[in-house]
Amino acid sequence: MCIVFDYIQKYPQKTKRILGISNEQFQSLVQSATKEHLKIQNEKEKQKVRINSPGGGRKKILSIPKEICLCLFYFRQIPTFEILGMLFGISKSEANITFHYWRKVVRDVLPSSLLEEVEDKEGDLIIVQEILTQFKLIVDSLEQPIDRPSDNDKQKKFYSGKKKRHTLKNQIISLPEGKDIIDIEIGFPGPTADINLFRKQQPKFDNQQEFEGDKGYQGGKNITTPHKKKKKQQLSEQQKEENRILSSKRIFVEHLIRIVKIFHIASQRFRLNSNVYEEIILTVCGLVRLRIGTLVLPSN
Repeated sequence: MCIVFDYIQKYPQKTKRILGISNEQFQSLVQSATKEHLKIQNEKEKQKVRINSPGGGRKKILSIPKEICLCLFYFRQIPTFEILGMLFGISKSEANITFHYWRKVVRDVLPSSLLEEVEDKEGDLIIVQEILTQFKLIVDSLEQPIDRPSDNDKQKKFYSGKKKRHTLKNQIISLPEGKDIIDIEIGFPGPTADINLFRKQQPKFDNQQEFEGDKGYQGGKNITTPHKKKKKQQLSEQQKEENRILSSKRIFVEHLIRIVKIFHIASQRFRLNSNVYEEIILTVCGLVRLRIGTLVLPSN
């Protein structure tokens, strides 16, 4: 018995609440991920030296849609693998293996950002960079808690005074109104200054590209930030109004970050091996793009 899968089959309207994407988006992801899975299996088959005919061995307990459901459920809810296995009617170790296989497949199917989507096509990348100059892109960062490092130097490196705990910092650049994720930087120590992350990310864009950010980005090139009150001085009414207008534009990237954090694996303390952190967050960003409708998977 597969409790989660059976539940969303019975109540498809609740799929988004349980898996983070709608039932229609889940079905299209199953189609694309299955196609990628078959491609991987065919490549493996070509490399095998067979004695017996294919099709032997222990039969799988879960179908492909159920395995993909398991993977997405972990991204959305992050139960322990013991609980995950119980919910899908398999063992703890089988749940672990299933999740780690399908997270790689889903990652290959879902590009995490617009720049990643076109990076292999140089002509398209140049065109996209030129089109983006027509907009003021919004930039903001988010931090995620991690386990306290055992090494003393690493404790100092990753301790965030702002969050009062050890964190990793990621930075998102989005279209106005949060309509798409343009680019993302992942996995920097929590104390890293936002402006330093921005300077690292900026060369990916056209020299004339303009941005909007909060006070943490003051001093950056081609970026509009709020007026900052000087010591013993007050902001003028015009400056306050300009700050309000900028804030009303920037709020959309905050909404986008909220959607990223809907997938608890990107907001709660990261429990998996740190080596897979970047891949996990990139996969979450791909799921967010699918959820908000900017990434449309081909249908069979």
